[in-house]
Amino acid sequence: MFERFAEEARRAVALAGTEARRMRHDHLGTEHLLLGLLAQPQDPAARVLGGFGLDLAGGRHAVLRALGGPGPERDAAALAAIGIDLDAVRAAVEHTFGAGALDAPPPAARRPRRGGPRFTDRGRRTMVLALRAATGQRARRIETGHLLLGLLREGGGVAVRVLRDRGVDLAELERRTEASLVGGLREAS
Repeated sequence: MFERFAEEARRAVALAGTEARRMRHDHLGTEHLLLGLLAQPQDPAARVLGGFGLDLAGGRHAVLRALGGPGPERDAAALAAIGIDLDAVRAAVEHTFGAGALDAPPPAARRPRRGGPRFTDRGRRTMVLALRAATGQRARRIETGHLLLGLLREGGGVAVRVLRDRGVDLAELERRTEASLVGGLREAS
C-alpha cells in the first residue's frame, strides 16, 4: 500500500513513528498519525487542522492529556492543593544536588524493535480508510488529506477524541479536508 503514498504522506507516517518513539510508546496509533500530520505545518492537511487552532505543540499536549499521562501542571496542582509549592521544592533540590536532579533517568536501553512501533488496529484501519478515500476520489496517490480523512472516518481513536476535546467540528473538518483535496487535484492536473 505504501507505494501509493505521496512523499508528504509517507513523511507524515514516518513522523508519526518518530512521535511514538518520542513519547516512548511501543505502538503507532491514530494519535501519532495526527501528530505526524501536524509535524508538517506547510502541508495542506496541517493547514486545514491549523484552521481549527491545532498545531504540533498543542497536539502533543492534547495527546498526552487524552492518554492520561502525567503532566507537570497536574502534579503541581495536586501538590498545591496540600500546600506544597513544586517550584520551591525543585529550586531547593537543584540548589543542593544540581540542575536536573529531579528529572527522570533515561529509559533503560532496550533492544529496538525491528521497524519501529507497530500500528494499532485503529492505526491500520486509518490507513485502509485513507486508501478508500483516495480511490473514492479516483486519486492516483494517497495524500496527507486522505490520511486525515482516514483518521476522521475511523472515528474511535485517540486522534478523534483529541479533536473533539479541542472543540473541533468533525463534520466541518471533513468537509474542509475534502475541499482541500479537490482543490489540490485540480492544481495537479
